Amino acid sequence: MRLAQEAELDLVEVAPNSKPPVVKIMDYGKFKYEAAQKAKEARRNQANTVLKEVRFRLKIEAHDYITKLKRAEGFLQAGDKVKAMILFRGREQSRPEQGVRLLRKFAEDVAELGTVESNPTIDGRNMVMVIAPHKNKSEVKTEQNAQRAANKEAARQARSGDAPETEDAAPASAE
Repeated sequence: MRLAQEAELDLVEVAPNSKPPVVKIMDYGKFKYEAAQKAKEARRNQANTVLKEVRFRLKIEAHDYITKLKRAEGFLQAGDKVKAMILFRGREQSRPEQGVRLLRKFAEDVAELGTVESNPTIDGRNMVMVIAPHKNKSEVKTEQNAQRAANKEAARQARSGDAPETEDAAPASAE
């Protein structure tokens, strides 16, 4: 306690249950601030997986199918689950095997980004299948943060590298 008072710092109990209790001499305000920053960073990196929905009709045109496929791929790359739903109308309800075929084709097309979590099931007038991404949302978010940091660093280096070149280029053009 005397050492802490002389250094004008706080004596913080780190492990109270050990024998003897472990204490540390530190600035408690700074310690609380750093702990709050770590908690804030952890909350920012935490991500909830969201269930995104892509709806089809049984008689979907090729271009429309590709558009829906690209949309689903974007969701899977972002780390979200995709719920593929086929809406049946009228007599289409009597042909569920065509819906299963379409959903299986869809699952094959997005196989590189996700896996089938629940097989096609009929839910009233709809047929539903859920596809889960290979990478979860938090992994995707950490990769994005790392990429952003790398891009900022590259831009910073490019700016600092360009400054001398522009100074050298100006006198050369004056001659």
